[in-house]
Amino acid sequence: MRVIECNGLTKVYGRAKALNNLSFTIEENKITGLIGRNGAGKSTLLKIIAGFLRETSGEIKVFSEKPFNNLMVSANVIYIDDQMNFPTALTLKEILNVCPTFYEKWNHELAGRLFDYFSFQSAHYYNDLSKGMKSTFNMIVGLCARCALTMFDEPTTGMDAAVRKDFYRALLKDYISYPRTILLSSHHLNEVEDLLEDILLLKGGREYLHMPIGELKEWAIGIQGLTGKINEWAENKEVIYTKNIGLDRTYAVVRNTLSDTEAQQAKTSGLSLTPVSSSDVCVYLTSKTKGGIDDVFSED
Repeated sequence: MRVIECNGLTKVYGRAKALNNLSFTIEENKITGLIGRNGAGKSTLLKIIAGFLRETSGEIKVFSEKPFNNLMVSANVIYIDDQMNFPTALTLKEILNVCPTFYEKWNHELAGRLFDYFSFQSAHYYNDLSKGMKSTFNMIVGLCARCALTMFDEPTTGMDAAVRKDFYRALLKDYISYPRTILLSSHHLNEVEDLLEDILLLKGGREYLHMPIGELKEWAIGIQGLTGKINEWAENKEVIYTKNIGLDRTYAVVRNTLSDTEAQQAKTSGLSLTPVSSSDVCVYLTSKTKGGIDDVFSED
């Protein structure tokens, strides 16, 4: 079943296109990572899917219906981000107690155990929490709502490393026990890639890649050696990134379409082949300029 269907989706703010003719589909019961740099359109896309924003043009369907101002979609979707608001008159425990009113599949027992594990106090108020504790409380709500479509937009903002690790573990364990469609937007791809089944990479409001995470890990390969040999070897290949790594030596990342024969020929020529992490691939693909930060200072 297709949970989300996008066709030519565009969202315009003034003269800027946050989303630009975006088309993709998301199947049910998968964890998909939504990856992209700041301004790529991730939050805008999630808010349109949640029904908070109306698209400028194109078409989007969630559970086969248009999401904007749609009660059926709202009842089956939860969107978690660091701008969430809860009633200021209610304590944290009171907020959890009213959640079953809004979320049919709310797991109150799990919410209570997570509440105690992360050392929340029943009488405290949401607005009095630190940024990291707010994110942790949001995570509890997002997990325990168990909505058919659950979206986390940079959910670990402010969390320390130990809490982030606990969140990812909790997310995976609850997903295994209660599968649903999860979209996870994160700047920490290296932390979440083991959770993901698919990845949707955005650049400039467009889909750049949409594939299983396992394929992304093999999508590119790094090669280093003498600059002349690198240039000759990469002449007819798709070069994603290059940098100088010493006197007349270059490191390059290319699209991994190499046959075993080509790989062996590269090694015979004195070139070294190395894997490229999924996180680095996404950084290189979404870079706005060629080269790296060192190139900014090259004229000094």
